Amino acid sequence: MRYFLKLAYNGTAYHGWQVQPGDVTVQDVLQKSMGLLLRKKMVVVGAGRTDTGVHASEYFAHFDSEETLNHDFALRLNSLLPKDIAVYQIHQMTDEAHARFDALSRTYEYTITTRKDPFLLDKAYYSWGKIDLAQMNQAAEILKTYCDFEAFSKTKTTVNNYLCRIDEANWRQEGELFIFKITANRFLRNMVRAIVGTMLDIGRGKRTPESLHEIITSKNRLNAGASAPAQGLSLIKISYPESIFRSQ
Repeated sequence: MRYFLKLAYNGTAYHGWQVQPGDVTVQDVLQKSMGLLLRKKMVVVGAGRTDTGVHASEYFAHFDSEETLNHDFALRLNSLLPKDIAVYQIHQMTDEAHARFDALSRTYEYTITTRKDPFLLDKAYYSWGKIDLAQMNQAAEILKTYCDFEAFSKTKTTVNNYLCRIDEANWRQEGELFIFKITANRFLRNMVRAIVGTMLDIGRGKRTPESLHEIITSKNRLNAGASAPAQGLSLIKISYPESIFRSQ
């Protein structure tokens, strides 16, 4: 039987989601904890990579088990997991359901604080000074008119194409916080952080919103801004078709 786990994690202590030799990752910790609980080696497939230090308030991963599992399994698993990883729900799925390939969209938020705040040390990027919200939102509207985002992709990555459909992109201000929200059917490696770094240049007056046209059409990462630091980025939502969930 195939199951989905709905979980969340603070990524500060981890080298991202995906297992990497010699590094502590969320996937590695989760698989080992599940293995202890089920007394066998477990393979868990995540919805996608997150970079070192990036957080997720909603993340999904799938695995197979011959045992019938319910919410009690999630409770017992939480007792084995460290404090910075939490499992919220377990869902029985159709046999072919896939946490990565069946995702319809993913939503990220990036948080910038213009006030030094020790309580946001690992959850926001501190960047003092005035930021022009209107200019960054103008840039966000331009962003949605394109589909090839090679200029914001990490170089030397193995992908078939750089095409993404951005459904939502906007900035909002909450006091000293500037929060960027973006939803797309897929994201390239480092894409959101590269976009945020470029838009922050626009908000600081170092670039104009119209400069995005030239950056994107150049398909050259060197023409975009520096990547914003990882700690401000959180994966907050993943959408799936209802058809892959088994009726309870």
